[in-house]
Amino acid sequence: MSGRDDGIAGELDAVASAVHERFTAKHQAREQALPLSREAIRHSANAIRAIHRHDQETARALLAQARTKAHGAAEALAAYPDILHAGFVHDAQKEYAEAATVIALVTGEPLPRPEALGVQDASYLNGLGEAVGELRRFLLDSLRGGDMAECERLLTMMDDVYAVLVTIDYPDAITGGLRRTTDVTRGILEKTRGDLTVAARQHELERRMAEFQAALAQGGDSSGG
Repeated sequence: MSGRDDGIAGELDAVASAVHERFTAKHQAREQALPLSREAIRHSANAIRAIHRHDQETARALLAQARTKAHGAAEALAAYPDILHAGFVHDAQKEYAEAATVIALVTGEPLPRPEALGVQDASYLNGLGEAVGELRRFLLDSLRGGDMAECERLLTMMDDVYAVLVTIDYPDAITGGLRRTTDVTRGILEKTRGDLTVAARQHELERRMAEFQAALAQGGDSSGG
């Protein structure tokens, strides 16, 4: 009886030793990927801030750093898909995709595809949806500057993004919660369209008033002459 127990204990020790070894390697990979993901998110956010300042050089440099960090995180967890798809790598890729698509849309460059960015489809689509919020900020800046043509361009792009997202009808487990992102995108789009409509009417009213005042002034000058 004692010998059998010793045999089982020995087998359990071997199992535990192997499990410890695998868990240690997985934990080390996770600890390597976590800070890389955080840095990717930070660089992506700073790239968006830079493009809002119209500093394209800084934005692109930060975007390149975000790409390196996001890819590094994914590579560190390549052997551990359960952790790779647990959430934080998705968040890093999403933020990187958002920054990349914002920069492309604002500067008029071709929209990068998921495979070109090296991110998962779900991360890309959620990042693209969140880019609509940044486009709204650009639109409001253009609105304050009176650039209605740029406002219309940005609104059209926002509408195009939403039109695509609403066609991606799959479970959240596949899309990474895209349905919620799409709902938020719709709200931003509707609010922005309303703001722009009000501003356009105000702009038209001011134009007509200016024309009317000019006509009155011209009529006064004619009668005085």
